[in-house]
Amino acid sequence: MTTTWNGAAIDRRAIPPAARESTWSAADGHAVRRIDWPGAAGAPRGSILFLPGRGDFYEKYLETLEDWHRAGWRVTASDWRGQAGSGRLGRDAVTGHVADFAVWIDDLAHLWSRWVAETPGPHVLAAHSMGGHLVLRALVEKRVAPEAVVLSAPMIGVAGPPLPLGVLHAAARLMCALGDPARPAWKWSEKPGEMPAARANLLTHDPVRYADEQWWRETRSELVMGPGSWRWVERTYASWLALERPGALEGIDVPVLIVSTAADRLVSHPANLAAAARLPKGEIVALDAEAYHEVLREVDAVRGPIMARIAAFLDEAAPAR
Repeated sequence: MTTTWNGAAIDRRAIPPAARESTWSAADGHAVRRIDWPGAAGAPRGSILFLPGRGDFYEKYLETLEDWHRAGWRVTASDWRGQAGSGRLGRDAVTGHVADFAVWIDDLAHLWSRWVAETPGPHVLAAHSMGGHLVLRALVEKRVAPEAVVLSAPMIGVAGPPLPLGVLHAAARLMCALGDPARPAWKWSEKPGEMPAARANLLTHDPVRYADEQWWRETRSELVMGPGSWRWVERTYASWLALERPGALEGIDVPVLIVSTAADRLVSHPANLAAAARLPKGEIVALDAEAYHEVLREVDAVRGPIMARIAAFLDEAAPAR
C-alpha cells in the first residue's frame, strides 16, 4: 500500500530501494537486525536511529523512516534482541521475554557508540513505546548522548490497574515466584500467532495501515510475537520505578519531544505528561481521541501534523551543521 504524505508516494509493503537490511553484533555476539538508508547525496541533514516497541518490528515504520530519509537524514532502525527477526529469549517463538531491561540498554549503548562513529551528525534518537522507555533509561544512565530525542507514545508507564506502582511491582514479583517467569503474562488469542479481533482499536484509526502489519507478519513469519512474559512485566514495573526516582528524568539535559495521546490504552498518558514536565528540555504533543497508540501509523490527517511537528522540533533542537 502507498501513502502520499508530503507529496511523495511510499510503498509501506516493500523495503525502499535505497534501504539495506543487515545485522550488527552485540557485545556477546548476538546478531541483531538493522536497516539503513544512506542519506541524501551531498551535505547530509544528520542521522536518526529509530528503535521500535515491545513485540514490534521496523517494517511497520518504513513509511516514517523513508519520510526522514527523503528529508535528507541518514536513517537506521534496529530490532531489540529477542524480538522480530533477532531471535527469542524465552521458551517459545511467540512470548516476548527478557531477563532484565539492562540487556537491552547494554545493546543500545553498544550500537550507539558504533553508529555515531560511522554516521554524520547531528545524531538523533527516536523510539516508539517500549523503545522510548529504554531510550530514557539509557539517557538517565548516561549511556547515550544524542543531540535530540523523539519519543512516539513512550511506555514511560503502562496503562493498567489504578494501584500504587509499588503494589503492582510486588504482584508481578509474586507471579514470577509462583511459576515460570518466562510464561505468558496475559492471553493473546485463541490461536497462538493470530492477532486478537479488537487489537486494531488499540493501535490506529487507519485500517489500511493496520493491515500492513498483518501483511508483513504473513510475509515474514519470524516477526510474529504475542504476549510479554511475567518477567517482562515485573521488569517493566521495576524500570518504571527507576524513572520515578527524584532526579532521574531531571538529569537528562537533552531536548526531548514526546508525542502522547489520551486515548492510549497501552501506555500511561498521565505518566508521559508528568515526564515531559520533569524533563529540563521536554516538550509534549498531547493528542486526544483522534489518535490511538501508534501515532506514527495514524490516518493522514493526524499523522501529517505529527510528522511536521517532529521536523520543526529537529530543526530547532538538532539543526543541520
